[in-house]
Amino acid sequence: MKKIAVLLSGCGVFDGSEIYETVVTLLSIERNGAQYQCFAPDKAQMHVINHRTQDINANSKRNVLTESARLARGEIKAIQDLDIRDFDALIVPGGFGAAKNFSDFALKGPDATADEKVVEFCKAFANNQKPVGYMCIAPSLLPFVYGKGVKLTIGNDKGTAEALTKLGAEHVDCAVNDIVVDETNRVVTTPAYMLANSISEAAEGIEKLVKRVVSMT
Repeated sequence: MKKIAVLLSGCGVFDGSEIYETVVTLLSIERNGAQYQCFAPDKAQMHVINHRTQDINANSKRNVLTESARLARGEIKAIQDLDIRDFDALIVPGGFGAAKNFSDFALKGPDATADEKVVEFCKAFANNQKPVGYMCIAPSLLPFVYGKGVKLTIGNDKGTAEALTKLGAEHVDCAVNDIVVDETNRVVTTPAYMLANSISEAAEGIEKLVKRVVSMT
């Protein structure tokens, strides 16, 4: 059975992994006849957001791995525990944590830098020519992993697309229910909640992404 690594950035749309995107991803992996193992970096979150008010809680500190464990029902590993030989592909759900805890793209846009350990984790799949899927804002990490010319989508937000282009990516506008495939780098992306107005809208593109990634293994 194919085994998919799922990289998480916390728990919650505003400071971690988007919960609906993650759940749909895990469900889709199983429905496509594969297994998954969740991973996350063992580090402090950039900040903690009150998801009711969307205010920053300056007095609260949370750990990305510990928070991600909520989504994985405790079955999670730190990124340094990856053995690339055990996995056929990687999928990365979105949520602002992907642009706050994997890099500082959410703050610095085209001047962003990425977490070296997270990039190393993702490059293990790139260097072994294993297919990957990134959704929502998570493709902001791709230029740091694949370098200039990587083809991707975050939907159609002009400002975000321009920032990614300045980082060296080739952005392709994409509908919420579709995917963009970089055949050379074996990268699949979909807008998910960059465009979705409901979980069903997000799910349509996510399910296409997962199906395509699993088929490429």
